[in-house]
Amino acid sequence: MKQISTGSPFERTMGYSRAVVKGGWCFVSGVTGYDYATMTMPEGIAAQAENCFGTIAGVLAEAGFAMSDIVRVQYTVVDQGLVEELVPVLGAHLGEIRPAATMVIAGLIRPEMLVEIEVTAYKG
Repeated sequence: MKQISTGSPFERTMGYSRAVVKGGWCFVSGVTGYDYATMTMPEGIAAQAENCFGTIAGVLAEAGFAMSDIVRVQYTVVDQGLVEELVPVLGAHLGEIRPAATMVIAGLIRPEMLVEIEVTAYKG
């Protein structure tokens, strides 16, 4: 088993890894829109989702996976009124990959967080 970190302070304080690789699987924890280098958060959901996918792509690459290896995704969005603005970003990053997906409307742990994206990747 290999654990991967992005250096987010949440990983240590909340006790989790950004990703865990086990066999042909890579499980990426829910990623919010922070730029983890600066710990800043853009205001809009589309910009936050772009940051999420940037983090996810980097973590997958570090683990030896590609975005095309994603087989499952879960989106958590804080308000269904934001989904229309989010959809083009999802399509741009996953439209060709088309993993199994779930979208949940729910609160997140910080008020500035508008979206959280969790993925599972597999290399057979």
